[in-house]
Amino acid sequence: MTPLVTVTPRLEQELRADFYDQQNGTGSQGNGQRIVNYGGPGGFRVEFIPAWNVELIVAAPPYETASGPKGDAWGWGDWPVFLAKYRFLSANKDNGDYIVSGFFQMTEALNTEGKISNHVLTAQPTIAAGKGWGDFDVQSTLSVQIPVQGHGSPGDTPEMNKQSFGDPILWNTAFQYHFMQYFWPELEVNYEYWPNGEHVGLNQVLLTPGVILGRFKIGQDTATRPINLIIGAGYQMAVTANPVTKNNFVATMRITF
Repeated sequence: MTPLVTVTPRLEQELRADFYDQQNGTGSQGNGQRIVNYGGPGGFRVEFIPAWNVELIVAAPPYETASGPKGDAWGWGDWPVFLAKYRFLSANKDNGDYIVSGFFQMTEALNTEGKISNHVLTAQPTIAAGKGWGDFDVQSTLSVQIPVQGHGSPGDTPEMNKQSFGDPILWNTAFQYHFMQYFWPELEVNYEYWPNGEHVGLNQVLLTPGVILGRFKIGQDTATRPINLIIGAGYQMAVTANPVTKNNFVATMRITF
């Protein structure tokens, strides 16, 4: 099952929408803002497999609201223009039950209020892998966000925004267990490290316990391909001191086809 936060190395076809209610930290690194994201960081999106070993994800920009010490703002968040996956290796449960994939994503700032946007165009290459042992599985990704181009914002130049963003490294791992057909409890570990930029030297670890329910059959596309509904929710919380993100309620809804 695709985790709540970690991007799965599997290839899939689905319509997906997420909801994030994020509270940032209030220490020297966090700005104390509460950000509500309708669509999730990936936006409202369609994921489809146009060719063998290839998946493309096309998304609309998420709508966000922000409130807190920096003031209120609302509008379209940074736009995940596309994400492409390529499956390098895979085997079914009778031959090892594993997968290794590579991703590439571009995200563009839409120059909304400074309280919402990162004001940079980013490229994000990712390597991902998954392994199953019966009803238990682990899925993991390792990526870096590279600021390609900065955009101007109130009080800051494009170059300042690019340098401030840095090159954060992200490592996400999800541990899942499947039982009673429809239940997929999970624990995700979300790690981020900033080697440079505004948060230089900082790292944070978030734990995300959650549960996903599905796949509930709601239709039939072909004789062999059902249409399924999947829903899930979890709570992300910082376990390291002085985090950028303090906590985050996450919900997801997907229709696979």
